[in-house]
Amino acid sequence: MRHAQRGAALLLAMLTVTLVATFAATALWQQWRAVEVEQSERARSQSAWVLVGALDFSRLILRQDGQGSRTDHLAEPWAVPLQESRMSTFLAAENGVNQGGDEGLPEVFLSGSIVDLQSRMNVANLVDAEGKLREAPLEAFKRLFDLLGLPQAELMAMAENLRRASQKQTDDGADVPLRPERFDQLVWLGVSPATLRVLEPHVTLLPQNDTKINLNTASAQVIAASAEDLDLVAAQRLVQARTNSPLRDVPSAAKILSPDGTLVTTDYSVTSSFFEVNGRLRMEGTVVSERSLVQRTTGNVVTTIWRQRVAGERQP
Repeated sequence: MRHAQRGAALLLAMLTVTLVATFAATALWQQWRAVEVEQSERARSQSAWVLVGALDFSRLILRQDGQGSRTDHLAEPWAVPLQESRMSTFLAAENGVNQGGDEGLPEVFLSGSIVDLQSRMNVANLVDAEGKLREAPLEAFKRLFDLLGLPQAELMAMAENLRRASQKQTDDGADVPLRPERFDQLVWLGVSPATLRVLEPHVTLLPQNDTKINLNTASAQVIAASAEDLDLVAAQRLVQARTNSPLRDVPSAAKILSPDGTLVTTDYSVTSSFFEVNGRLRMEGTVVSERSLVQRTTGNVVTTIWRQRVAGERQP
């Protein structure tokens, strides 16, 4: 009997130890999880504020550029991308003297760039204010698709769906696609992701349907496709010429592109109003990226139209 009682007591003791260990492990896991959530939330909040500051700084650069220059070209300060740099190099130095005091702080790296969106062909130009297709921009897109080796069927689907999405109502009463606001949303109009990747350096989607192409920043493919009487050789000649000396006005560019003077200069410009600001923050293995569309209007007022953030990427 005594042996049975001792065995029961030992079993009860082992069961008690197991329960205590289980409860302790559960409590430790919950505490660890709470700490991880708090750290992630803090990193997200800090990243958001840093990227807001970076966007404001980019707007300041564009505003100052508008005050001191009548043209926008790739040799200006805004066109120079910011390579990944440690934030402490911006924050810990004052008047050229390192103040120190950053021991124990997390390593934070910031990079970014500003892109002239009027260096690209605007999809919104395909339709007018009433939602009707415009022939000249459509022909220009056809030439661009040919230069890039892309299917014309996707272009026609995009144009037709954009027309339907831009009209308040359709004749047949059928459902219409949503009108996209950003370039990546063009998949709503029937463009495949593979085609979007090829188009991205040359095409954009802006909130206005009357934007001009900036000949100081546009690619040779965009310039060549923009007019029927242009070819890639002439466009490359212009790109080389502006590398040596930025274009001061459209007529001077027209002489390089089309010596016979047949270029429609009203479709082009040497200044821009729409820019894309890209920011990337890397902190403690987490990467947060943000893309913003800004517009510079009369009086050098730079406003943010939309912001798109991609978070949650983890570095090994």
